[in-house]
Amino acid sequence: MDTFLNYLGIIDLPVNCVVVISEGKAKLRELPEHGEYKIVTHQGKVRRMRREEGEEF
Repeated sequence: MDTFLNYLGIIDLPVNCVVVISEGKAKLRELPEHGEYKIVTHQGKVRRMRREEGEEF
């Protein structure tokens, strides 16, 4: 885990992002300017990451 966190420190990260770690795999996703990012789990494991965007009216 420390190696992964050190690696994150040397790459260019988006201004707003989320890192999800499940079963030894890590995924980094940039957050939308307006919207939601849903993380769906099943039996304690991440199954899906869904981005829902919107815009101001």
